[in-house]
Amino acid sequence: MVKQKEESVYENIIRIARKEIGVVERTGKNDGQRIAEYLRYCNIGTPAPYCAAFVSWVFGQAGYSQPRTAWSPALFQSSRLTREPKPGIVYGLYYPSLDRIGHCGLIENLQGDFLQGIEANTNVAGSRNGDGVWRKIRHKRTIHRYANWLK
Repeated sequence: MVKQKEESVYENIIRIARKEIGVVERTGKNDGQRIAEYLRYCNIGTPAPYCAAFVSWVFGQAGYSQPRTAWSPALFQSSRLTREPKPGIVYGLYYPSLDRIGHCGLIENLQGDFLQGIEANTNVAGSRNGDGVWRKIRHKRTIHRYANWLK
């Protein structure tokens, strides 16, 4: 019974995130009504990068008070790290040019060596500064960290 409850919590996170797929910036400059809502949830004004704010907003919509940050590295606190990728887990991409995690998303499902995620501030090419909320497929070896905010 506990496992079933845990799975439904993860499914709820993904359900909320899925509803946001297709949200796009108004002028291509990290702006627009919905993007402003993600950022405002983290007390940040527009324009600003919003991948982490989106993740935080999704958890907030599901009734969680944490995470609540627009800074993607802050999503990967040591107490939240996990090695088990599964739906509802946050993932982070490392950028050597930044020397840190510079983009994040939510795992929607796993497909062998790949994960399908939902990311904000991305585009078709998978940029960390894109134009909206999109579904992305990434190889697991490109993921730097996983974080579980539901434990």
